This record gives sequence, structure tokens and C-alpha cells, in this order.
Amino acid sequence: MNLPNALTIARILALPFCAWALFKNGGDDPTWQVIAWCMFFVVGMTDVLDGRIARKRNQISSFGILLDPIADKAFIATALIGLSILEKMPWWVTIVILTREVGITILRFAVIKRGIIAASKGGKIKSLLQNFSVGFYMLPLPEYLYTPRDILLGVAIILTVTSGYQYIRDVIKSKP
Repeated sequence: MNLPNALTIARILALPFCAWALFKNGGDDPTWQVIAWCMFFVVGMTDVLDGRIARKRNQISSFGILLDPIADKAFIATALIGLSILEKMPWWVTIVILTREVGITILRFAVIKRGIIAASKGGKIKSLLQNFSVGFYMLPLPEYLYTPRDILLGVAIILTVTSGYQYIRDVIKSKP
């Protein structure tokens, strides 16, 4: 066990508390919406932190390579499903994003013996935009910010689909 792996495990263990905060008082209490957002933000930052620490300290492990993408998908799934249950996020958005995320994760594990295909710059930007745009659906925003929030989510969805296609294309090209 090393620090990056401990952070990944902590991220997974924190998700039920994040979901609890999201649903607190029916999900309509502005104070709890901000608390939920803060909790998801802190948990999301541990993903950035564990990767940087692993690379800096040369602590990249097979366990971390396996668990980190699972933690990432559990993180976005918790937020998306919670927001859809609360009717703050359309279910079709949740389905599109999670179908891509789960599908690419399964593909990643299926081809891992050929070597890890690193996340592309587009994939990293996709994750950042997903997290930010979904986060804005948690916050008690004034109505005039709904359109920019929705546009940001639209861009995230386009990048989600595009980067998924690119990943599949790269896997096909890398066939031995």
C-alpha cells in the first residue's frame, strides 16, 4: 500500500458520504447543495493528487492502474445517477456518459496485456469538463446561468463521445 493507492481507496470510500450530502433534505437545500459540491470537489481533487504523487514518487502500481479508473467511474456515476434521481440531470445524459465510461473501461481491461494505452489529451479534457459541468448541476445557480451550464455539459458530452471513438480507433490500430 502506498499513498496514491490509499488516496484512491479513500476516494471510493468517500462517495457514499458525497451521495448522502447530495440527497440531504431532498436535494433542494442550497446549503447542502454547496456542501455536496464541496465534497465532490475534494474527492475529485484526490484523483489529480494521487496521479501526481504516483508519477513523482515512481509509485505507479498494478493495483493503482486497476483501481484508479474504477474510482473515476464510480465518482462520475455517483454524481450523475444522484442528479438524475433528483431530476436535476436528464437520464439520457447519464446513460450516454456512463455507457462510454464503462465501455471504455472494459475495453481498457480487455487489452491491458498489450500494454496500457494512455489517456489522450482529449480524454483528460473530457474528464475535466464532465466533472465541472456535472458539478454545476449540483449547485444552486441562478437561472441566468442555466444556459452556460447546459452549453458546458453539451461540450462535455461531445468530448465524451469523440474521445471514446478515438480510444476505440487507437485500440484497433494497435492490434498486434
